[in-house]
Amino acid sequence: MNTFRQQETWRAEAPATGDQGGSSRLPAIKVDGIHAAEDSLPTEMYIYPDICLYISQGQSKQDQITIPALPCKRIHILELCQLSPFHCTDCSLSTSKESCSIACGRVETIMVGKLLPAASPPLSHVATSGSHGEDSPYFAGWRAYDDDPYDAVCNPSGVIQMGLAENQVSFDLLEGFLREHPEAAGWGGAADDSGVASFRDNALFQDYHGLKTFRKAMASFMEKIRGGKARFDPDRIVLTAGATAANELLTFILANPGDALLIPTPYYPGFDRDLRWRTGVNIVPVHCHSANGFQVTVAALEAAYEEAAAAGMRVGGVLLTNPSNPLGTTMERSVLEDVLDFVVRKNIHLISDEIYSGSVFATPDLVSVAELVESRPDVAERAHIVYSLSKDLGLPGFRVGVVYSYNDTVVTTARRMSSFTLVSSQTQKTLAAMLSDDAFAEEYIRTNRERLRVRHDHMVAGLARAGVPCLGGNAGLFVWMDMRRLLLGGGGEATVADELRLWDLMLQEVKLNISPGSSCHCSELGWFRVCFANMSLDTLDVALARMGRFMDRWNKATTLQEKH
Repeated sequence: MNTFRQQETWRAEAPATGDQGGSSRLPAIKVDGIHAAEDSLPTEMYIYPDICLYISQGQSKQDQITIPALPCKRIHILELCQLSPFHCTDCSLSTSKESCSIACGRVETIMVGKLLPAASPPLSHVATSGSHGEDSPYFAGWRAYDDDPYDAVCNPSGVIQMGLAENQVSFDLLEGFLREHPEAAGWGGAADDSGVASFRDNALFQDYHGLKTFRKAMASFMEKIRGGKARFDPDRIVLTAGATAANELLTFILANPGDALLIPTPYYPGFDRDLRWRTGVNIVPVHCHSANGFQVTVAALEAAYEEAAAAGMRVGGVLLTNPSNPLGTTMERSVLEDVLDFVVRKNIHLISDEIYSGSVFATPDLVSVAELVESRPDVAERAHIVYSLSKDLGLPGFRVGVVYSYNDTVVTTARRMSSFTLVSSQTQKTLAAMLSDDAFAEEYIRTNRERLRVRHDHMVAGLARAGVPCLGGNAGLFVWMDMRRLLLGGGGEATVADELRLWDLMLQEVKLNISPGSSCHCSELGWFRVCFANMSLDTLDVALARMGRFMDRWNKATTLQEKH
């Protein structure tokens, strides 16, 4: 006989014995949470990596079982996986940690597997949904960078991250302000009558309306970056933890699960996560094309609306990004007027994501929905604006977003829902001091735009030297790079797989992570979004040199192929 000492508590279950000639069920034995009916012991046994468990007819004594030389019967243990057959030839079996044997007599088969802890209760559809979008190449490239990040000294052959739309070109201006005004970011200790928030004020006070001083400062900043052509009421500003939260919050308010939002392509890949994952709302692409600079048309809007209707989806609204991510362009006034006419005609909403509105560095200037609403009362109740300080101010880590709506019910509901996505009082206090300084805010806007223009032009010129054209852009932190000819070299019609192979080739050969257009749902293959503001100028030059080498290799290979 052999004994086995139980090491962990697991869950097991024996079914009723209705198939054994009407025999009554025998008493169960229990060993540290293991239950088995003695009349249901099997010709199947289980050995596990960290726990070697034999249950058979015989005696049990506290935490150990004595196994006699008797035939095994049947036991049902829940949550078995990775089972593989093991044929018993000498009535012995070893595991990595234990050696157990049994003179089993008539045992025919022993099963080896893994016993999991007690089954967890089922999770929600959100938890088990695959609609997060994290398997997109857009995010896969980020992981490649995280595994092998470029560093000029420590890892000069690493991956350069050109898939992250982050603004670092003017960070020194923010640091300079905080050096000159340390009280803005201080934790307090100030006198009660100093006007400077104390540590106690920041630590204990949190109103989901947001600090009034910050909402006023934010309204003023939003007016400045639009050149004073639109006015914003601080009482209509709802603060959220970034634009991601703002867009999702508006989706919850404007649409029900199963409804649809229409979004012109190409669009920011994160929308697949932000707007769909937790809300249950669908995205129907509005297909745009390079022939007119990817400007949205009424015909494309109508086609998308009809596609949604044919699929049984109610359309809740249209979502625009203006300036566009990933195009780096602003929307023409006439096009925006057409979109407004469309949403009025269909009686749906319009979300205008304007998080790059302060990053317009060349003509034509931004035409904000806020400008048109003031002259079009028919659209006021259906127009909603999203803004953030992550791009224009380069503060994604502060998580500051805004929902601005002209609809009273939307404002009220958004404010209630914002309690799930608040901005810390300390963050609000620091940024209120910064944005309330008119001289600083105006100088920052002017300098940041100029620096972005210089960086953009440097990027476009470097790509042109490598033989890679770009869509003409005037805003944002990226260019829309045209590599269609690299897909068509082999003849025939290009596929998404062709584009992804080109993306992967660039990632593997020259260690550049860029964003393929297919991840942005672009209707034309061969376009890529390439960011230029999230790195130093020296790093950008390294990236451009790598791009040049990649194109040289491709040109040589193409020439050689044509000769043959």
